[in-house]
Amino acid sequence: MNHFSRGFPGFAGSLVLSACVLLPPPALAQTASKSDQWIHVRVESKDDKGETVRVNVPVELAVKVLPTINHQNLQAGKVHIDNAHLNDVDLRAMLDAVRTAKDGEYVTVQSNEDNVRIAKSAGYLYIHVTEKNSAAKHGKDADGKEAPAKSSAAKESKVEIKVPMKVVDALFSAGKDELDVVAALHALSSNGDTELVSVNDDENTVRIWIDSKNIPD
Repeated sequence: MNHFSRGFPGFAGSLVLSACVLLPPPALAQTASKSDQWIHVRVESKDDKGETVRVNVPVELAVKVLPTINHQNLQAGKVHIDNAHLNDVDLRAMLDAVRTAKDGEYVTVQSNEDNVRIAKSAGYLYIHVTEKNSAAKHGKDADGKEAPAKSSAAKESKVEIKVPMKVVDALFSAGKDELDVVAALHALSSNGDTELVSVNDDENTVRIWIDSKNIPD
């Protein structure tokens, strides 16, 4: 979870920085004034510094900038999927199965380490993951020897993802082995205000959402 909470917001921040570099100030201002929907990313650190990072970018700006970025698997607004990393899973067939299936709980896992829930309801795909981290403390007994570990208060890392199914459809609308990020952004913008990602662990809290406001909550 910690890798997720650190890496995903970093990618979003890089995207915004790229937009600022690639578009001159007049174009940036013009794009922002015409945009109806904004993508917001907020990352709050739980360390002693208590830093908060806020990223706000118009969807229209992201749609214009992404096709100009050609780096590794991201080319012209599309992400190439490396088949070697799919473990022989046919993502298109899986998507079609989810899209045509009835609403319900697809996966529910409850254990001492993780809780996982994957469900579809009212046109949305939900992915909720809770990782349980049980910290252990070691001490010394009266003879100076190491004592058995004692469990301290358990900590949880929570990730909640909510994705409109039409956005998933748009993402897979490209050719074989590709994800159309630009098409997904268009679909996301037309969907209205939506809470997309929420992450809460012992290092950061992360929130990613889309709405019509040009300032974050």
